[in-house]
Amino acid sequence: MRTSRVFSVKETKKFKEQLLSWSRQFQEIAWLDSNEYDSKTGEYEAILAVEAFTAIKTDYVQAFDKLKEYQETTADWIFGYLSYDLKNDVENLSSKNFDGLHFPDLYFFQPQKLILIKEGCVELSYLRMVDDEIENDFKEIRDYRVELASDHTPVKVEARISREEYLEKIRLMLNHIHRGDIYEANFCQDYYSENVNIDSFNIYRSLNEISTPPFAAYLKLEDFNLISASPERYLRKKGSELLSQPIKGTARRSEDPIEDKKIAAELAEDPKEQSENVMIVDLVRNDLSRIAKKGSVKVDELCKVYTFKQVHQLISSVTAEIADDIPSVEALRTSFPMGSMTGAPKISAMKIIEELEESKRGLYSGAVGYFTPTGDFDFNVVIRSILYNSENKYLSFSVGGAITAKSDPEKEYEECLLKAKAMREVLTNI
Repeated sequence: MRTSRVFSVKETKKFKEQLLSWSRQFQEIAWLDSNEYDSKTGEYEAILAVEAFTAIKTDYVQAFDKLKEYQETTADWIFGYLSYDLKNDVENLSSKNFDGLHFPDLYFFQPQKLILIKEGCVELSYLRMVDDEIENDFKEIRDYRVELASDHTPVKVEARISREEYLEKIRLMLNHIHRGDIYEANFCQDYYSENVNIDSFNIYRSLNEISTPPFAAYLKLEDFNLISASPERYLRKKGSELLSQPIKGTARRSEDPIEDKKIAAELAEDPKEQSENVMIVDLVRNDLSRIAKKGSVKVDELCKVYTFKQVHQLISSVTAEIADDIPSVEALRTSFPMGSMTGAPKISAMKIIEELEESKRGLYSGAVGYFTPTGDFDFNVVIRSILYNSENKYLSFSVGGAITAKSDPEKEYEECLLKAKAMREVLTNI
């Protein structure tokens, strides 16, 4: 079905820049970059998939069934996204909040051209109809001249809700927690801009440069653009092993190395941040146990501090062995949406989230990733991400955090501003 050729490259970072710039000529682009994080983060250092041969695009109704049929029938590499609102396919829920982006709820495509980078080697894997272009494409990419991005017109973003409204909504969320309706919920607010023209490609390059996260993604499908600096993995399947790495717990960075080390140490010991993380780990364990072999669900890391350019984060790693005869898509359906973006108990949290939030989440807090021909997959969590519809010129990014009984509304608001910092920076040129 595919013809593959492997080439060696000396300067992987330079080649990645050339490859990404070369991709701009195509209608469909999926770029996933681990930004030189260690090999356990991902199977590849970077992946580029371009030029759709087949595709599936649908709303939430029976979306997972349609994806299962597409993935199994195609039996090839497919790339795309699952939006948060697929919750309405999994459970008896609805999404009635404002939506300015109008992204499909699910979108995947089978690329004609696929390029995989790993350990100094580049594999070009092309469908047979275009495999005579492999040699020329590699030479063209290797010699491609990358142009420096010029400054763009600053984009002014507005908050959907005011600071006072945010604080009041957190108090309402806390009322639900104190009544015992939920233990924890992820509350998000969005920032938006209307009638704006941006070059999503260059915005992605700028955001990735200042964030360098392990699950960066740039997606361009028709008019739907995702610019993602995600640090979080949702779920990976490799053979029979499943891995989920929820993030809960955030602290700022400091330019002073001594203070920075102290902030990280305080995060590791913070009882509120730990409790947030542990609650979600329990939820993930419960989700995975529904499709795992008995006794195989394990917590390999609990509340470990990981440091990124913008923030320190508490990350846990949960593994499981998938039960025999469970289809790949079923593993996603069973655990979707991810616990770190919902809360516990999950269904009650999602209902309260829908009631209190002002805008539809769409692709934000969904997932982007890929399936291999054998049914393995790897998906991130769409956070620290800018979404842009180039047809209606609407731009949005959302930030949020976990609310628990110990949450201080003022501190939660400050955490949102911290998470929004990099996205504001690249949009405003400041």
